[in-house]
Amino acid sequence: MELIDSHAHIDFPQFDEDRDAMLQRAREAGVSTLLAIGSGPGPEKMDAALPFAEQHDWIYASVGVHPHEAKDLTPAHLEELARLARRPKVIAWGEIGLDYFYDHSPREVQAQAFRDQMQLAQAAKLPIIIHCRDAWDDCLRLLEEQWKPTGLGGILHCFTSTEEHARRGLDMGFLISFAGNSTYPKAQPIRDVLKVLPLDRILIETDSPFLAPQGYRGKRNEPAYVAEVAKTLAIVRDLAAEEAAAATAENFRRFFRVARPDSAQAV
Repeated sequence: MELIDSHAHIDFPQFDEDRDAMLQRAREAGVSTLLAIGSGPGPEKMDAALPFAEQHDWIYASVGVHPHEAKDLTPAHLEELARLARRPKVIAWGEIGLDYFYDHSPREVQAQAFRDQMQLAQAAKLPIIIHCRDAWDDCLRLLEEQWKPTGLGGILHCFTSTEEHARRGLDMGFLISFAGNSTYPKAQPIRDVLKVLPLDRILIETDSPFLAPQGYRGKRNEPAYVAEVAKTLAIVRDLAAEEAAAATAENFRRFFRVARPDSAQAV
């Protein structure tokens, strides 16, 4: 079963003690490609994912500053992001967006950082990866105003909102990505959305080290567990797990225009 984990934070310290073994487990589980999210712990580490992408042919990276750290973003950081975005293994900008659940940064500051990074992502011709929590109306409005005209699209990552919001994203060229929380018993509203969206616009992810799927809940998440999200997609859509995994892998490759890597390549 070929799997693609479209969103994992493999640079985070939760993996410091066994990162190589974690990546090996991912390969053994069938993960052929991984998108390492480069927002890191803040603007001073926004290149955190790049070393892993540049070391491994099967890993790609994004760059960006998360809305939590928007208050720390400076013009110098934006200049550095624009430079990092030109690195060959960078295929997306993010995760960026709005978070009104934690409000670690003031909302108006989050919005400005979001706008600034969309402008830079447009200049770099990179799709964007959206983090949105409890802010969907504002987030989608900003995207429709500033991002939709670019035609570059992106990913609505770890989707937890309504079918209406998902379809507004689809209309702007976004793919909708589902994470381990889709496996939770109380997550039927997420599965209801997963059931009705076009299969060719769906991705799966782990958001490692967060949101471990039900069978591993309470433990650290890791990319190998993206198989559990594929199994949930398969159940919801009445598919074989291999079909669900293959469909989402093809969606990723088609959107990002990346080739299937050599499955025999060593970690």
